Amino acid sequence: MAATRAILFDVFGTLVDWRGSVIAGLIAFGAARGVSGDWPEIADAWYRAYRPSMDRVRRGAIPWTILDDLHRDALVDIARRHGLSPLADADCAYLVGLWHRLSAWPDVVAGLIRLKRRFIIGPLSNGHLALQVNLARHNAFPWDVTFGSDIFRYYKPDPQVYLGACDLLGLVPEEVMLVAAHNDDLAAASSLGLQTGFIARPREFGNEHNDRAQAKGDWNIMADSVEDLADHLGT
Repeated sequence: MAATRAILFDVFGTLVDWRGSVIAGLIAFGAARGVSGDWPEIADAWYRAYRPSMDRVRRGAIPWTILDDLHRDALVDIARRHGLSPLADADCAYLVGLWHRLSAWPDVVAGLIRLKRRFIIGPLSNGHLALQVNLARHNAFPWDVTFGSDIFRYYKPDPQVYLGACDLLGLVPEEVMLVAAHNDDLAAASSLGLQTGFIARPREFGNEHNDRAQAKGDWNIMADSVEDLADHLGT
């Protein structure tokens, strides 16, 4: 295995608690507006729309579209189905903005600080650049570099994302590690020659025993947290 020079991270679920953060934001929104709803189900429905929305872009069914706009379109449909529509434009903007204010898991920042001492670190997410910058500022992520999907105009698992990041760093794939809580993301990266690190996030979907939190590949490192990853890498 080549010496690792850069570690890139999936963000949603791997570094930030998207579900807990979105549910909390929806509850606060409902309380402020005097609106009730099944907020956990609405959050889960919003997440379920995430991959099909991106796949429409990946198939060429719609032009390149950033995640904010995909999230907004999904939200309008979900609000209608849950009896919350019509949402005012300002309310839509506020709710889409919840994805810019997701809170990190407790181990993340300390682990990233340790890894930064030895490696180039940054996000490799399907979120666009503005979203990644806002998440970094919200959580004090100490990135060396910030990638967004709009830099590549592709969504993972398209190879242009993984290879494009390696190319911009001036590194070969074997010198770059992708860290994620999702086996499919790691499988795509591994097929292109990147090193892989799995971090288990059993509470990503609100269920400590969720099967998706189990490693299902021969990943280079399997860890329980970003700090555990730093332990594995000797930082």
